[in-house]
Amino acid sequence: MLSDTHGTIPEQLFDFFSACDEIWHAGDIGNMQVADQIISFKPLRAVFGNIDGSEVRLTYPEINIFTIEKIKVVLLHIGGYPGHYTALARKAILTEQPDLFISGHSHILKVIYDKHFRLLHINPGAAGKSGFHTKITMVRFDINQDKISNLEIFEKSR
Repeated sequence: MLSDTHGTIPEQLFDFFSACDEIWHAGDIGNMQVADQIISFKPLRAVFGNIDGSEVRLTYPEINIFTIEKIKVVLLHIGGYPGHYTALARKAILTEQPDLFISGHSHILKVIYDKHFRLLHINPGAAGKSGFHTKITMVRFDINQDKISNLEIFEKSR
């Protein structure tokens, strides 16, 4: 999973996600060329972000809700984090009761278990060159039935 590519793909994406079944993008893709490059490599689940133009917004939803094995996922670009969710994120969490809530936007990598809503929150940070972040970050993990395991973080100075 990654977020905030802002129109560029980190060269390490292809190695880091080589064993993954699909890639999830938490918004601010930047353009359809980035999405198309990822799709030519692996299936892509994504949402649009606040910097994304009309083509990306017409292709990807604001919220993507799906289930992988027995893990329900809510993917949203601007969602906040436990104790500080946006109104839209809070509504989706209350309605959908996901096991995994993923958001981007902050450019800050976070992996937090939310005891109140009994879900894992992940913000993969930022994988692009634009923004205040000093490191490119991406996250991968395994899903087996109702378990998320083997979470790994890619981190490299940009």
